[in-house]
This record gives sequence, C-alpha cells and structure tokens, in this order.
Amino acid sequence: MPFTPFHLGPALVIGIIFIYYVDFPTLLVASVILDIEPFFVLLLDLNYPLHGFIHSFLGGTFIILPLSYIMFKIRPFLNLITDFFKLEQKSSFLNILAASIIGIYLHISLDSPLYSDIQPFFPLNFNPFFSTSALLGIGIYLFCA
Repeated sequence: MPFTPFHLGPALVIGIIFIYYVDFPTLLVASVILDIEPFFVLLLDLNYPLHGFIHSFLGGTFIILPLSYIMFKIRPFLNLITDFFKLEQKSSFLNILAASIIGIYLHISLDSPLYSDIQPFFPLNFNPFFSTSALLGIGIYLFCA
C-alpha cells in the first residue's frame, strides 16, 4: 500500500487496546514510516523494487532503533497533541520501542500477502505470504480500513 493511510487503521485499534503498554504516537508513525521507500522509488523514478529492503523484517529491524530514539526525544512535544485528544500516556523508552516493533512488523505482515516484490525474509529471495487471491487482498484492505 504505497504511502496510503490504510496502515493507520490496525495501528489505531491496537494502540487504543494496548494504550497502557505501547506508545500511541510511535505506533502510528511506525505503521506508516516504511512507505517512505515506495514514495521515493516513485518520486525519483528509481530502478529499485517498489517494496525493497526496508519492507523486509531485516530491513524493518534497522528502522526500529532510530525511530524509537527519535520518538523518545520528541515525545514531550507530542504530549500536547495526545493530551488534547485525552490520550494521556506515561511513556518510557520501552513503550516506544514496543510500539516501533509492533508498527513496523505489522506493516510488513500486512503488505507481504499483497505484493510480489516484497521479500519479507531477505536475503532469501521469495515471499511465502504472497497470494494472488483477490479475496485475500480485499480482506486485508477492509481490515485496514
């Protein structure tokens, strides 16, 4: 789902259910941050798969720590927004790290059945989750919406 808000749907539900355990803003950011890759591939017309390295579990793992660190540092500024929406949370680096892991791996898990160019277990060159079933694709899109 290149740079679409669809990944926010499951993240919103998970974030509300587990509000005391995961950092809500980090979960939202983590659930969509990987789509920077297809955005730049299309924008710059790169000769690179639309869903490349960071759409793998290994590539996504490289995003988790930097994202967690950045979100931890800017979290005090995000409190203004979360407090406005009555989503006050006591955040810790552990809550932020958990949200990063869940959001990024959820994104990869939702995209893997839909796109043949994703290699979730890179460097292995296959996608065991890919399905040509239109019903599965519609189900994933409905789940996300």
